[in-house]
Amino acid sequence: MTIRRCRDDERVAILRIVNLAAEAYRGVIPADRWHEPYMPASELDREIGAGVAFWGYEADGELLGLMGIQSVRDVDLIRHAYVLPGRQRGGIGGALLEHLCGLTDRRILVGTWAAAIWAIRFYERHRFALVAPEMKAMLLKTYWTIPDRQIATSVVLANPPLPAIASSPA
Repeated sequence: MTIRRCRDDERVAILRIVNLAAEAYRGVIPADRWHEPYMPASELDREIGAGVAFWGYEADGELLGLMGIQSVRDVDLIRHAYVLPGRQRGGIGGALLEHLCGLTDRRILVGTWAAAIWAIRFYERHRFALVAPEMKAMLLKTYWTIPDRQIATSVVLANPPLPAIASSPA
């Protein structure tokens, strides 16, 4: 087993993993956010062009999972974390996340679908904490480029956790 940077010639394999694993979202996330394929090649190209560095988990010469990391302003974002369906729940995602967390000493943020409870629990098991709802939209608008509908249906997790916003006296 090895965790390594994905190569440019692995885009087909990356798309295969993303689109097979993203089937878990079908019927869970809002229908207007689902599309086929979940990630087209043009979107992968845009993400890489925007600085997402994909890392892969390889075993016996096969890419089994991947996860991206992207530096944006003063944080690093975990982007597009996917493991082949037949290989999920075997430690691949956790190994990738631990590896990427070890690459930075900056705060790490993750955005995911609010309805993807399994994804939220995964990040919580790996020392990420949900961000307060009143901070979510501000963070998503600051660090991501996503539509308002996706902001409304997403959550953000942070490691280390973000302090709560103190409410001002009335």
